[in-house]
Amino acid sequence: MKKAYHVAAALAAVVATLAVAGCSKKAETAAAPAASGGKLYIYNWTYYTPDSVIEKFEKEYNVDVIYDSFASNEEMFAKLKAGGSGYDIVFPSGDYVSIMKAEKMLEPIDKSKLKNLGNVDPVVLKKATYDPNMEYSVPYYFGAAGVAVNTAKVPNFEKSWSIFARKDLKGRMTMLDDMREVVGDALAYLGKSVNTVDPAELEAAKKLINEEWKPNLTKFDAEAFAKGFAAGEFWVVQGYAESVYEEISDEQKATTAFFIPKEGGPSYIDSMCILKGSKNVDMALKFIDFIHRPEIYAEFTDAFGFPATANVPARALKKETPYYTAESLETTELKEDVGEKLALYDKIWQEIKVGE
Repeated sequence: MKKAYHVAAALAAVVATLAVAGCSKKAETAAAPAASGGKLYIYNWTYYTPDSVIEKFEKEYNVDVIYDSFASNEEMFAKLKAGGSGYDIVFPSGDYVSIMKAEKMLEPIDKSKLKNLGNVDPVVLKKATYDPNMEYSVPYYFGAAGVAVNTAKVPNFEKSWSIFARKDLKGRMTMLDDMREVVGDALAYLGKSVNTVDPAELEAAKKLINEEWKPNLTKFDAEAFAKGFAAGEFWVVQGYAESVYEEISDEQKATTAFFIPKEGGPSYIDSMCILKGSKNVDMALKFIDFIHRPEIYAEFTDAFGFPATANVPARALKKETPYYTAESLETTELKEDVGEKLALYDKIWQEIKVGE
């Protein structure tokens, strides 16, 4: 998922917090009594674990969960590499699981202590080529960024990335400030792999974005797009369903459509990993297993309007209709670690951002 922060900002956050403060949903205080289960430090995406699930886990295991959030893999990785240790569980996307494995930042998963791994969808594991045997990660969610549309302002539209080429919506649209997402969208629209490292294909994607999409955008934004959409500033935004539906009112839901474009695009598997040096590995394993209880996974996905993509038995327990279907993800392609070829994406993205 989401946006790249400046590394300097991540470093400043590390200095200011030393380890795990910041935007925690539950902050530590000096007066807080220590629970017998100790403390479990979680570093996860914004809008990604319901408070109700955290509270149930805390109560069952008599543990204090300290939940800190990030908005992009890049931000998370920069903070951890800069010394932001102290977390027990982190939720990287698949390409960053590969990177963090190579950097020896992760503890092996002791699968003998997990009772619910059999609930993980084999189809998702097949896609998880970065760690198909769950040696260092357990899938949390398989999803994709899509497009939210204010249907009161835009009643007619095609479920396609071509919506960003509409000149009649100029100044009312945003796309993510995320090179793998936006470049991947353009590649998918052109019928190419979102993981291509062919310079000619990347140049074609840049041309499409610069000439047809970018002129109609207010900005590239992975931080405030949902708030701007809820405020009526933007009518069409590329982003994540959970972010949009967290911000809009119940009344606005009736005039909000969310879709995965028909051409596909980048998808992701966010996974639960235990960080090297975790001080509470056993509790981290308990949390991973807790998430994959069918009733808990159903509660998690219901809270954000998700399909239960990574947990098969949870699908029968869901109470809410998801904002998009698991079937709509079939045309998407998982983002992979492209290694040193990432420099090609960096170059293309900088040229897009400065308008070359």
